[in-house]
Amino acid sequence: MNMRQETRDHWKEATALLAGGVSSPVRAFHAVGGDPVFLVEGDGAHVRDASGRDYIDLSMAWGPLVLGHARPEVIKAVQETAAKGLHFGACHPLEARLARLIVDHHSAAEKVRFTTSGTEAVMSAVRLARHATGRNKVVAFQGCYHGHADLFLAAGGSGLATFGLSGAPGVPDGTVDDTAFLPLDDLATVRAFFDAHGDEVACVVMEGVPANNGLLVQDPAFVRAVERIAHRHGALLLLDEVITGFRLGPGGATSYYGLKPDLVTFGKVIGGGMPLAAYAGRSDLMDLLAPTGPVYQAGTLSGSPVALAAGVATLETLLSEAPWDHLSHASSRLFSGLVNSAESAGVPFTGQVMDSIVWGLFADGPPPVRPDGITADAVARYARFHQAALRNGVYLPPSAHEVSFVSTAHDDAIIDETTERLGRAMDEVGA
Repeated sequence: MNMRQETRDHWKEATALLAGGVSSPVRAFHAVGGDPVFLVEGDGAHVRDASGRDYIDLSMAWGPLVLGHARPEVIKAVQETAAKGLHFGACHPLEARLARLIVDHHSAAEKVRFTTSGTEAVMSAVRLARHATGRNKVVAFQGCYHGHADLFLAAGGSGLATFGLSGAPGVPDGTVDDTAFLPLDDLATVRAFFDAHGDEVACVVMEGVPANNGLLVQDPAFVRAVERIAHRHGALLLLDEVITGFRLGPGGATSYYGLKPDLVTFGKVIGGGMPLAAYAGRSDLMDLLAPTGPVYQAGTLSGSPVALAAGVATLETLLSEAPWDHLSHASSRLFSGLVNSAESAGVPFTGQVMDSIVWGLFADGPPPVRPDGITADAVARYARFHQAALRNGVYLPPSAHEVSFVSTAHDDAIIDETTERLGRAMDEVGA
């Protein structure tokens, strides 16, 4: 059986048994065309599909695998913990151990509560903010993504952007009545909204760096001004660091921008590839959670020992090796190679690099800072590039709106091989 036929057989079975054939929409490859790749194994910077074909991976499970696939320290910790029991539904020592690593290195985290997903963490933190302030309104920003909780499914990024959806069927209109989606990079609109509604706002929710609808890096002055405005009006700042937490260094975007968020959410890196997330913040706020306070949140699988073992091993290795300079070097080297390849192929190309996060857009001019700067033509070119990249052995995120990630496993040799392969893919796009 050839590889193409084997993939189609897997996809045929998946579509017969799974809703849409997937467990998360963007994996279906609808945004880039072709059949989805079925991955079965990863090692360092590489993944292999069900037919045995090898790819250099620039998705890294959408960001959690900052140490690469199957890092020995992480695998050992997971295996040893799993051998003692998968879950107890009870307290265990790894909870405090991982919480200590977060509290000791992130200035916004005084106490921590673990969840299983970033969606759950943000949703729970908003509930906490609403109780703490006695207010209902939530301010978010167009094109940013904070999970698939109902209150955010009106103008979010990520999957909504990929599928061109401005809202979500099944979400009652009234659910988002108290959520205001303001434009990025528009301080005048933020000020005007708070002048009119500031005493109704419970919290402002911001991504540490908007990275679910392109890498929309904001002016630090804008980010800090939003924080000042929120606090001036008695609203809390909830910084969503699900992507940036421990990826932009130990202090995340909080440290990068010099912020003082009241609440912060984590995911991806802190779980090392396992389903784990958290929200954290000032002790006086976190003490409002049950059982010490009235704000309820619970989960049978919250604080899974196996997931926490992966998180502890990941953060301890990160903090010991401090690879952030290496990560930044690797991503800059990769992006420079893409720029050169695009120029040689005569293809319009721009984008952003931020530490270990890379995003390229097939367009001329400076990279956009708002989602409306991502054109349909750029999205179509990315689809062709994605298909060509797969043919040349590079696995990219299957959406023009998603970002790429490098890991500690992406050394200079692998980055150079990646840029060579992507250069061939760029030639195909320009042909």
